[in-house]
Amino acid sequence: MRFLQVVERDGRYTADLILGPSPDPGPGEVLIRVAASGLNRADLSQIAGRYPPPPGESDIPGLEVAGTRVGSREPVCALLGGGGHAELVAVPEGQVFPAPPGMDLVTAAAIPEAYLTAYVNLIPECGLAAGDTVLVHAGASGVGLAAIQLARFCGARVAATTRSGEKLKALESAGADLALVTDGERWVEGIEAAWGRNCVDIVLDPVGAPTYPGDLRLLATRGRIVSLATMGGAQVTVDLALLMKKWARLIGSTLRARSREEKRRVVAEFRERVLPAFGGNTPRLRPVVDQVFTPEHAAEAFQRMRDNRNVGKLLIRWE
Repeated sequence: MRFLQVVERDGRYTADLILGPSPDPGPGEVLIRVAASGLNRADLSQIAGRYPPPPGESDIPGLEVAGTRVGSREPVCALLGGGGHAELVAVPEGQVFPAPPGMDLVTAAAIPEAYLTAYVNLIPECGLAAGDTVLVHAGASGVGLAAIQLARFCGARVAATTRSGEKLKALESAGADLALVTDGERWVEGIEAAWGRNCVDIVLDPVGAPTYPGDLRLLATRGRIVSLATMGGAQVTVDLALLMKKWARLIGSTLRARSREEKRRVVAEFRERVLPAFGGNTPRLRPVVDQVFTPEHAAEAFQRMRDNRNVGKLLIRWE
């Protein structure tokens, strides 16, 4: 099979197609012929040597695919610990779920990592309920747009931020009630002007240091901040007195590092509670795809993500 080998030097990516042996599924695993794989910032971190795959997972980058089960041609999506940017991948059965009826497999590849990340952090981690107020940073990313949609689907009010004014329309189209540019503290003041002080129940924050003070300022009593990544810096100063006053919780969360058993449980819940919303004549949830690249042009996709030019998911088409 062919797979991608990606290298970054001085901020620029090269991606080579390598010919290697097909994966051999182990006990409880299935083999999927990949139609498309999705890019994630975790891929960039792995390429940079900062985020190795969990023990026992493939060293090939790629955390999500859509394709067909080898031997049955059943259209499926899958959440991976690694190995996605390839023509074939072996996946634990519990991390596979049906592709939504009527959705092409390339678009379906934009679902697993983005929507499962949004789901696990909004619902199991934070107990999202109808009527809550949610703040989503980096709202134009794949996870950000998925989180906006999912929060609205669950009956929440949503504010979302982006660093680029050109991306505000995408946040609004995904369902954000407020869409703001992160510029100094004006995004904090914009939310307070619209909804009052101490108004946010849940924050999904992949940015880190620049946004944490505003997150805590906006939190309602018993509010939760989920740290998903540290794109803007990892070192923060936390006002512990304010944290205690608000009975707030700071939660660190990653999806890739969770055990296969935990991922199986999350996928099973997602399949029951969320997956049906992608189907029907008027789907409630719909992945936002920025661009689709061939494997031969994959370096352009990785560069586009690094340069923060994408709105939604970047995908590699393998078939």
